[in-house]
Amino acid sequence: MTVSTASGDELRQRAAAVEWILTDVDGVLTDGRLWYGPSGEALKAFSALDGHGIRMLLQSGVAVALLSGRSSPAVAARAAELGIVHVLQGADDKRAAFDALAARLGIPAAQAGCMGDELVDLPLMRRCAFACAPREAHELVRAHAHYIAGAPAGGGAAREVCEFLMRAQGTLDAALAPYLK
Repeated sequence: MTVSTASGDELRQRAAAVEWILTDVDGVLTDGRLWYGPSGEALKAFSALDGHGIRMLLQSGVAVALLSGRSSPAVAARAAELGIVHVLQGADDKRAAFDALAARLGIPAAQAGCMGDELVDLPLMRRCAFACAPREAHELVRAHAHYIAGAPAGGGAAREVCEFLMRAQGTLDAALAPYLK
């Protein structure tokens, strides 16, 4: 079940304006649990559903960026596998990182989307045109989201958002067409 804090028309207009989306990693692209191996390395599980949604969104012309407060080789590897070139890790100040990336891309926050789950993501979500969250996000984050995914974090929430964006921008049918032949 998808929940929205915006009206249907407003939500579609916000999504249609998105030229780039920034997403948190832990609690959005993963289920938020951190697994540590015997050598102390963090292990992360990513969803193939989310990955394919991100690939389709990139192919539709929307830039995707990852922003995490932690640094992880697993995140860098997943981003490379998906073709995500904008990967910001170890960001103590996510708002400053968001602003710097917006400036580097030359695309204002009014044309950005952001998907987060935790309080540290709120400053970004409150600045962009299309703020979204997985259903497990902190209640204050959900209160500031325009769109709350019905699918779980790390299990399709990002895919749902990608397809919603493509549907609003009129690119989803073209993205799905090769699979319907």
